[in-house]
Order: sequence, then structure tokens, then C-alpha cells
Amino acid sequence: MSARSTAFAVLALALAGCATVSKPLQGEFTAITPHQAIEQDSTGSAVRWGGRIVRTEPLADRTCFEVLSSRLDASGRPAWAGADDTHGRFIACRTGFYDPALFTDKREVTFTGRLEGYENRRIGEYTYRFPRLAADVVYLWPEESRTRVIATPAPWPWWGWW
Repeated sequence: MSARSTAFAVLALALAGCATVSKPLQGEFTAITPHQAIEQDSTGSAVRWGGRIVRTEPLADRTCFEVLSSRLDASGRPAWAGADDTHGRFIACRTGFYDPALFTDKREVTFTGRLEGYENRRIGEYTYRFPRLAADVVYLWPEESRTRVIATPAPWPWWGWW
């Protein structure tokens, strides 16, 4: 096997490893979005949903998260194709305290659990019906840092031709 073939094989394995779902997020889940769950009663379904946190509410015995949902990529991380790429909103609650200083607005999170019902809440003057998830797993994704690269052209077009 040549060095080039070996390098290609290692790169392929590394990329395949990047696309696997984190162990806590693995399992069999119903392929339904929060928006679809509102339209059809799916109470009791096991789901894996994620998105951006809108609000974190610590209560006496649990913490509830209001989440703007998005599709998930191959690793289970929320993936946004654009600003309007959403599957609705949902509420996810989990026993215990989750610090709102860490679980801040716009942080990406993925949950697994069972759809336990629905809850009406107000968003401004609008009454919205939220699917409510009893979360088994709360997976807060690390913040991605984005670097803006600006390439400047060479002063003469023939630079780099040889």
C-alpha cells in the first residue's frame, strides 16, 4: 500500500469518526419534529430533538428549557441551513439544576426523552402550543468559534504560476 493510499484511508476513517452520534445521544427515536408533534398527538414517543435555547427556567425540582428547534446533523448537533430553518419550539424538562449562566440564550443543545404532552405558553401576545419533552439526556454543545479569513490577491497576476 502506498503512502498516498494509507493517508487517504486514515483521512476517511477520521472523517467517518466525526460523523458518529455521541454515546449519550444514541438510540432509536421516532422521526418527528416538534412542529409535526403539535399537528398529530405523539405522546409517549421517544424523540431526539435539538436547537437553540430561548430560555432556561430553574424550578424547585427540575429545570425546563424553551428551545427553538432545528434539524440535527449526523452527530446529533443542531444544524442550521439559514436563519429561518426551524422546526418549531418545544419545552424540555429534566430533574435537577442546570445553571442558566451556562445554558444561556442561543446555546445549542440536544435532548433525548419521551414526549409527555403539550403546554400552552405565550410568546408575546400569541398563545403557542409547545410539545413538552421529559428529557433523559441534556447535551450542551461546545460553542463554535468562527474565524473570518480574508484573502488578498497578489499584486501581480503571474505570482504563483510556477
